[in-house]
Amino acid sequence: MNEIIWPQGYLPGFTENFVSNEIIVAGLAAADIWPLLSHASQWPSYYANSANVRLHDGPGPELQDGMRFYFETFGFPVEAQCTEFVPPADGQPARIAWHGWAGEGDTRLDVHHAWLIEDLSQGRVRILTQETQKGKPAVELALARPNPMINGHQDWLDGLVRATREASN
Repeated sequence: MNEIIWPQGYLPGFTENFVSNEIIVAGLAAADIWPLLSHASQWPSYYANSANVRLHDGPGPELQDGMRFYFETFGFPVEAQCTEFVPPADGQPARIAWHGWAGEGDTRLDVHHAWLIEDLSQGRVRILTQETQKGKPAVELALARPNPMINGHQDWLDGLVRATREASN
């Protein structure tokens, strides 16, 4: 299976926090998932932990490589820039990633959040989302139990699959 491409400084194991969530489901394809994930303004419709999405530049509504945007999640006002944007294609997984940041000084949080969506055999799709985090808030999130990042990202995956199935019917 394919894996996330990590930028320098964000390789899991060398940051203060890392979370990984994955789901494999039958009856959907990467092309079905892509529109709901690549249109950031759609996130709040299926993921309650995202709000107030705004695109800073570019025509939208779809994210694009290099596009700056803003959203709120886990209590953080996040400025972000899309760093990877590869729509699904035959034999090639879809990829989308962004660098996000919030706060200053001791409250500064930097993250790399990446998604990989790939078609598998027998009509299945794999959706993998992973995030590395740097900064004091990342240390606190890593120590929190239950883990808010693991649980939150699982909610995102579950909501994405549910919304995709509803849109397909």
